Amino acid sequence: MIEIKGLTKYFGKKPVVEDVTVTIQPKTITSFIGPNGAGKSTLLSMVSRLLEADTGEVLLDKNNVKKMKSDSFAKRVAILKQSNHLNVRLTVRELVSFGRYPYSKGRLNEQDEMYVEQALAYMNLLDMQDKYLDELSGGQKQRAFISMVIAQDTEYILLDEPLNNLDMKHSVQIMKILRKLVDELGKTVVIVLHDINFASVYSDRIVALKDGRVVKDGPTKEIINPEALRDVYDMHIPVQEQNGCRICVYFNSHA
Repeated sequence: MIEIKGLTKYFGKKPVVEDVTVTIQPKTITSFIGPNGAGKSTLLSMVSRLLEADTGEVLLDKNNVKKMKSDSFAKRVAILKQSNHLNVRLTVRELVSFGRYPYSKGRLNEQDEMYVEQALAYMNLLDMQDKYLDELSGGQKQRAFISMVIAQDTEYILLDEPLNNLDMKHSVQIMKILRKLVDELGKTVVIVLHDINFASVYSDRIVALKDGRVVKDGPTKEIINPEALRDVYDMHIPVQEQNGCRICVYFNSHA
């Protein structure tokens, strides 16, 4: 379980995240949603130790993440940032192998290679594993980075807008894979999403942020309704049921 307690982050004098307290339940997908500038990515960065909080703490199974050794943290929590720039030329397989670094320190054994192979297969990348990243489309590259995170084989997977650069087919594919990781392998996934319909269809819980504060936090069905969504987005968002899923029809909505 991840407990976020009273997290606040200032950029200059402005609080970007303000006194956020949230509990991430194990073996679930929790989506952070909200308008631009709501503090979603900043909150995820503090949970993943990429950014230090000004106040508050993050506990991972009762342990303060700030006090955990980098190695033991990396064996429990994998993070995929929004933009991933590399200064070295790598093949897809070399990138995915980096996911094993907390265990192998660069010297992959048979078990490491097995995890790399599985992660490549999971993301349908075996046929392009020897291609260089700079030869790939944005979507293929994104899948390679997600494959690296899967190879890390952590209990907790934190993803900051992983559907960026992806077309519909690959977005659905990735959300289905994340769902599978939770349902079949018992992983815990926390994801920043812009598309509320992906959040609605694939999440167990939703945390909605606005102006750096949590405005809604609960099971998906409690959040995906017009009243709750108006509080988050300041607009009327009709919701329809389709195949047991709640779909937000916001593209033709009157505010």
